[in-house]
Amino acid sequence: MPRHILIPLIVACALFMENMDSTVLATSLPAIATDIGENPLALKLAFTAYLVSLAVFIPISGWMADRYGSRTVFAAAIVVFMGGSLLCAASSTLVAFVLARFVQGIGGAMMVPVGRLVLLKSVPKSGLVAALNYLTIPALLGPIMGPPLGGLITQYFNWRGIFLINLPIGILGLALVLRHIPNIRESELPPLDARGFLLLGLGLSVLMLGLSALGGHLLPGAATFACVVIGALAVAAYASHARRVSNPLIDLGLLKLPTFRAGVVGGSLFRVGVGATPFLLPLMFQLGFGLDPFHSGLLTCATAVGAMFMKTLTVMILKRFGFRLVLKWNAVLASAATGIYGLFTAGTSHVVVVAVLLVSGCLRSLQFTSLGAISFAEITKETMSQASSASSMAQRLSQSMGVVVGAYALQISNELQGHGGIVAADFWPAFAVVALVSSMSLFFNSALAPDAGAEISGKARDKT
Repeated sequence: MPRHILIPLIVACALFMENMDSTVLATSLPAIATDIGENPLALKLAFTAYLVSLAVFIPISGWMADRYGSRTVFAAAIVVFMGGSLLCAASSTLVAFVLARFVQGIGGAMMVPVGRLVLLKSVPKSGLVAALNYLTIPALLGPIMGPPLGGLITQYFNWRGIFLINLPIGILGLALVLRHIPNIRESELPPLDARGFLLLGLGLSVLMLGLSALGGHLLPGAATFACVVIGALAVAAYASHARRVSNPLIDLGLLKLPTFRAGVVGGSLFRVGVGATPFLLPLMFQLGFGLDPFHSGLLTCATAVGAMFMKTLTVMILKRFGFRLVLKWNAVLASAATGIYGLFTAGTSHVVVVAVLLVSGCLRSLQFTSLGAISFAEITKETMSQASSASSMAQRLSQSMGVVVGAYALQISNELQGHGGIVAADFWPAFAVVALVSSMSLFFNSALAPDAGAEISGKARDKT
């Protein structure tokens, strides 16, 4: 099999495993919470631990691959991810489960970015488009298959099985990596910003742990407050450190670029809003409406189907309207669609639910793609690696923050309404809150120049 086909298919094994794992968990949250004796809202820590781990380790993944060899790091990442999956399956307490998810995140952080790096460095440019097409297949199929598969395993077998399915995929991927992936290294590398990594990694991990523990989950109040303060101070110390060194782990100076700032800061606000929905929707369908995990998963995968459909139209829409108009008005529409989730009731026709989720999936896919593209409109070849790391880190952190905001809004709604357990009426305020946060990205999108990113979108520049 030609290399430009074989290598992306090998990388696709890892990408499929990582993408499916991140979506398969949401459908199983109520069952996991019951089994380990925790409030379902406490399971937000399992989401945030994984996403924060990705955010912390993604920035050093490229340097690690260049230093120790792409095959070595890629294979090690698959092993770590499988090890984390086994630990998740064996967990019987919240602490053990959260730590296992963090280990999984370390593997995921090294696995997928390094896999893409291997593809870019080993496939000739003439075959790059075809290679990337092969790579996108699992990225699209994982979120579609994940929710119903997770629901099926949880309902008819045991939730621990959702992590065990990673093992055969990982073993196959590992064997193929060791046999076919070249061990590419770089002879000259800038030194790793170790101090920056320690400050940023410690700061983000401890800060997000404190924010995720709000509401009395996992940590007592004093420890939660201490985590927030220590984490915030470490992040602030990193910001000061980054201005003084020549090769910072994350170059904050890139935020001076208007398009990068809109894509990262505005995009983060948008992702905080919509990032809450993979956590809130399965809880609403199962705890609020009484659906079983399998049918809940079938409904939630509709957003991924909508996202897949929109992939075929995004280029045409951006070429017709340009980034500024699309990002402005689509942010409003996508946020409104998220707010509509709160209007669902147990009696709402599933046809209506699926239709709304499909449209919502289309809108958020258009926004994500547009944000990802506009972020790099003013990025030079020399700063591409830094910009990619910063953008990836911001995406994971905002998704993590979305889960925190959504869970906390749901908890406050539940307590203010005086319900003993989570009921359907608790969800509409939570969806209203995350929709409002998501819509705030409009202010950053509106600040873009009318012709921002015209060379990427293909839209003719305005004459005025």
